[in-house]
Amino acid sequence: MNNTIIKNIAEIEHQPYELIRKGIETGSIAIMYRGNMGIAIGTGLRTKINVNLGTSSGHCVPEEEIQKAKIAELYGADTITDLSTAGDIPEIRQSIRDVTSLPMTTVPLYQAVAENTLDYLTDDLIIENLKEQIKEDISSMVLHCPSRQTIKAMKQSSRIMGVVSKGGAMMSSFMLKNNQENPYITHFDEILTILKSKDVVLSLGNTMRTGCIHDNRDSAQVLEINENILLAQQAHEKGVQVIIEGAGGHIRADKIAENIRYYKDKTDFPLFVAGPLPADVGMGYDHITGAIGATFAAGAGADYLCYITRAEHKSLPTPDEVKEGLIAFRIAAHIGDSMKYGLSEKDKHIAEKRAQMNFEEQAAFALDPEEAGRGIPMDTNCSMCGSFCALKMIQTYCRRTDE
Repeated sequence: MNNTIIKNIAEIEHQPYELIRKGIETGSIAIMYRGNMGIAIGTGLRTKINVNLGTSSGHCVPEEEIQKAKIAELYGADTITDLSTAGDIPEIRQSIRDVTSLPMTTVPLYQAVAENTLDYLTDDLIIENLKEQIKEDISSMVLHCPSRQTIKAMKQSSRIMGVVSKGGAMMSSFMLKNNQENPYITHFDEILTILKSKDVVLSLGNTMRTGCIHDNRDSAQVLEINENILLAQQAHEKGVQVIIEGAGGHIRADKIAENIRYYKDKTDFPLFVAGPLPADVGMGYDHITGAIGATFAAGAGADYLCYITRAEHKSLPTPDEVKEGLIAFRIAAHIGDSMKYGLSEKDKHIAEKRAQMNFEEQAAFALDPEEAGRGIPMDTNCSMCGSFCALKMIQTYCRRTDE
C-alpha cells in the first residue's frame, strides 16, 4: 500500500486518509496505479469515468486512437481502456501510453484472439498473452469469467439478444468450441499471482449483461454476479484489488436503481457500469441515452462508468465523438454524485455568477469551459432574451419597490 499515493488521493477526493486506507483494506476501494499517480474508485468517492479506445478489424488507424487518447485526458477522463483487435496491438498500447498519464486497462483476451483466432487459440496462449501484457505499464485488466454453468443458463434463457459483450462472446465461444471450462477460472490462482506482482487491478467482466431493454435480469446474469463476487473475494484474500463489472448494457429506466441496489446489497466491491442504456430507440444519440441511464446508475451507487458515444452500435467513434460522449458522461457522473453526496459548490458558483450576468465566470466553472465560453456575450446582454431579460427586469422593479 503506497501511503504517499493514498494521501494524495485523500486530498483530491476531500476525504480522510483513514477512509481511503480502510476502503482499500476491505476491498470497497480500488486504486489503479500509473507510475507515482493513482486513481481511486469505490465507496464514498467521486464517480469515475472510463473512455474506451482501440482499433478493430473494420477500422484500423492507430493515429486516430492516439488522438482520442489525448482528447480523453484533456477533457477529464479518469481512465482509458485499449480494446484494439487489429494492427500492432502492443505498439498501439505503447503509443497511447506515450501521450497520456491516465491509468490504462486492457482486455488481454482481445489480443490473444486477434493474433491466433478462435481456431488456434489454447489455454496456454491465453495465459501467455496475459503474462506478456502484465510486463507493460498496465493499471487494470478485464477478465471475462463465465463458467460452463453460466453459459448453459444463457443458452436456456429467452433473451432477444444473447451475449453482447465482445470479450464475453470470445471466451464463451472458445469454451463451447472446445467443450471446456473457462481457463481464467482453472488458472485463477496463477493469474492472481501474476496480477499481484505488479499490483494490477482485476476487473471482472460483465459477459451476461443485457443487450436490449426487453431483456430483463435472468438466471445467467444472476449466476455471473454471484460467481464474480466469489472470484473477487478469492482475489481480495490474495491481496489483489478488484472491480466488478455489473448492471451494465441495456436496462429499462425504472429498473436501473433496482439493479444497482441488487449488486450493492450483495457486495462492497466497486461497481463498474457500461451505460446503461435505458432505451433502444436512441441510435445515433446513444451518448445522450447512455448518459441518462448513467445518471440513474451513479445516483443509485455505481462507482465507475464506461462512457458511450453516438457511434455505439454502428462504428468506432471519431475523436470529436469521443469528446462529446465523455462530456455527456461527466455530466451524468456529476448529477449522480449530487444524488449520492449532496449538491456541488460548482453549481452554486455558476448560479451566483449567472445572477450577476457574469458570463465569463459562469463558463470558468462549467465542466467544459471551452465550450461554455464559446459565443458568450461581450457585455451583460444575451440574444436569448435581448432587452426582456428576466433577471434584469425583476432586479430593476424589486429595487424600485424597496425604495
